[in-house]
Amino acid sequence: MSESPGGRPTLSRRTGREGSVGLRLGRVAGVPLLVSPTWFLVAGLITVSFAPTVEARIPGLGSLRYAVTAAFALLLYGSVLLHELSHALVARRLGLQVRAITLHFLGGFTQLEPHRPSPRRDFLVAFAGPVVSWRWAGWRCSPPSRSTRRCRSTCWVPWPSPTSSWVRSTCSRRCPSTGGHMLRAAVWRVSGDDFAGSVVASVAGVVLAALLVVSPWLASPWLGPPDVFQALIAVLVASFLWNGARQSLKVAQLRRRLPRLVVRSLARRAIPVAASLPLAEAVRRAHAAGARALVVVDGDGKPTGLVSEQAVADIAEQQRPWVDVASVSRGLASGLVLRADLEGEPLVLAMQESPATEYLVVEPTGEIYGVLVTADVDAALATA
Repeated sequence: MSESPGGRPTLSRRTGREGSVGLRLGRVAGVPLLVSPTWFLVAGLITVSFAPTVEARIPGLGSLRYAVTAAFALLLYGSVLLHELSHALVARRLGLQVRAITLHFLGGFTQLEPHRPSPRRDFLVAFAGPVVSWRWAGWRCSPPSRSTRRCRSTCWVPWPSPTSSWVRSTCSRRCPSTGGHMLRAAVWRVSGDDFAGSVVASVAGVVLAALLVVSPWLASPWLGPPDVFQALIAVLVASFLWNGARQSLKVAQLRRRLPRLVVRSLARRAIPVAASLPLAEAVRRAHAAGARALVVVDGDGKPTGLVSEQAVADIAEQQRPWVDVASVSRGLASGLVLRADLEGEPLVLAMQESPATEYLVVEPTGEIYGVLVTADVDAALATA
């Protein structure tokens, strides 16, 4: 699902591939790997800002110092990739489909196909990331002085304080993000309420975001007064967590409304029409029957297509007698046929699998019940 600019939850503009945006580099363990353009910005910043430190530690490298710092940037995001790949592999092991792994300027995320969540499965998928990070790509910092930091991931690399703040933020952002998913699943498991888990995780995210803003000053007795760069990084990461917490709460509120979505109450009455029937006559019959939708049927009365409401509206009334129904209809793919007994989250998942503007609704026995228009579902979500 997506949100309109005004914050209203909608289904009508779904592409079925939200979040999968970036440069595709290939596949890792069968999972598509995407890199956001923002990743190149941070990788370039790390490469340039580390260069003086490398030159001071290893004099005479010349331009090769940039190769060393670029390698470090790749190793840094390699640990992020391992973290996300662990999420993806555990998700697949639990029967979920993984769309892609995306690396971006503050880390990365793993996008799954729409599925019915459960506290146990959600916890296991989230927990896989920290396990791998702590075991294989875990890192620890031991400050020998206020001006130098040492951080171990796959190798030991020294760097000055401002840059270490950026890198630590990039590395550690995965912990609060993953921790939020784990906390939500744990509360959900104990309370039996998915919404309660989302509320607790969202509140924790907001509190953590606030702590991150003041963290440079709280750590000043040990690390020295923060500079402008450190403060900006803290605010940047905090805003990321803040927005994530708010979005998580919005999604939870939306999911709480889902049980009120019932196909039988939302579907429009439809009449069957032949593909060769003039559009003007088809519209007249629909109005006479009090119907708001048209279903194309063959000679045996079997549905073969749906008439697009927008396509009908785009044709002037004076032209409709010379346009047949087939011209404004589309064929029925399997995903465009929904059972009349669907409701709640199963209904939304079915619509996410095959995004469209209209769906044919049939009884469990196969008879035509009506047509479900996505805009009507949007309206129901907004007013539920």
